[in-house]
Amino acid sequence: MADPEAHRIDLPECPSAQGGGLLPKELRAWMVMLAAMGSVEQELRTVVKERLDVSHDEFLILCLLAEQPRAGLRMTRIAELLGRPKTRLTYQIACLQHAGLVTRSSVCGDKRGIEVALTDKARRLLEEASDTLAATVTRALSHVMGPDQHKAMSGLLPDVAGRPKEP
Repeated sequence: MADPEAHRIDLPECPSAQGGGLLPKELRAWMVMLAAMGSVEQELRTVVKERLDVSHDEFLILCLLAEQPRAGLRMTRIAELLGRPKTRLTYQIACLQHAGLVTRSSVCGDKRGIEVALTDKARRLLEEASDTLAATVTRALSHVMGPDQHKAMSGLLPDVAGRPKEP
């Protein structure tokens, strides 16, 4: 992967955060967050494919499940939390199951309910990739935010400022 720091220039604050335009501060803040999210997604896509061999959307499912108890989540709840149609989610879950990263099981007492959980393989892969993924997020944020915004965003994210940078 190319070193993003090799092309790095000192960036000013994001124009949306400087004020003076027509937007109120809440919408300016939203624009900064959209820019940050877009940058993070763009950089994560490549790293996720290389490290986990899944798509970005499949990675979001894995991340959501990683924060749940081992029992997992119902598919309807995953679709709701990710804002995805259930039909698209069914395909993504099938791909993850085929890769051995999730299990699907019927919910006791509910004929239509399906619960999805991470496998040990997925937990191990996420743990092994976590430092690289965290460094990617930090690097992506620094590419779209000025120092003050980066500091503020880092304050919202647990342990981002304290993580060692990856070589």
